[in-house]
Amino acid sequence: MIDEILPAAVTSGESFWDAADAWLFPEEETALGEVGGARRREYTTVRHCARRALGGLGFAPAPLPPGAGGAPRWPDGVVGSMTHCAGYRAAVAARRSDVRTLGIDAEPHAPLPEGVLEFIALPEELARVGRLARRFPEVHWDRLLFCAKEAVYKAWFPATHVWLGFDGAVISPESDGTFHARVLASVPAQQSSAEREFAGRWLVRDGLVLACALSPGHV
Repeated sequence: MIDEILPAAVTSGESFWDAADAWLFPEEETALGEVGGARRREYTTVRHCARRALGGLGFAPAPLPPGAGGAPRWPDGVVGSMTHCAGYRAAVAARRSDVRTLGIDAEPHAPLPEGVLEFIALPEELARVGRLARRFPEVHWDRLLFCAKEAVYKAWFPATHVWLGFDGAVISPESDGTFHARVLASVPAQQSSAEREFAGRWLVRDGLVLACALSPGHV
């Protein structure tokens, strides 16, 4: 399903249930630590999906422990992203020579809890979401906005190692399944060339909303 919002240079793996044959490298086991069964299963399955995505690029299975900020550490020359929510796990990967950075997110397609939209949205985003909700009420635009912001953060942080809050980027979703993101947060001088504009695609299906954010020119 997530393939539908990815460019050709990006490979993926996804699962709608926890994979019985999924396994972890010792480094991943150490990073996971002592956790409950549900957390272990989603952590293991999403890495199973990631190894399928890497295989699509011709890479052998490799450990993918979390690094700085919780972002997974991918093999040299690879960019990627992972996501999981109830009933869905997915991972994507691309060669850095093809895609500079990317991020994905998946969420249940349901309204955000009361008060959350006002917390995460900038005034112009609130206005845009309101207009879209009146025209296309079948889409939970508040949840889509949240999903897109998460995808942008996952694309931004590994490339900059700079924290990005909900007010750090303005997202402009469109009804045609695309969105644009502009990062507002300041960055250190050595990161002045960091990507500040992202293009994105989104999809609503089977009770889920998916979003993918990439460098401009790759969507």
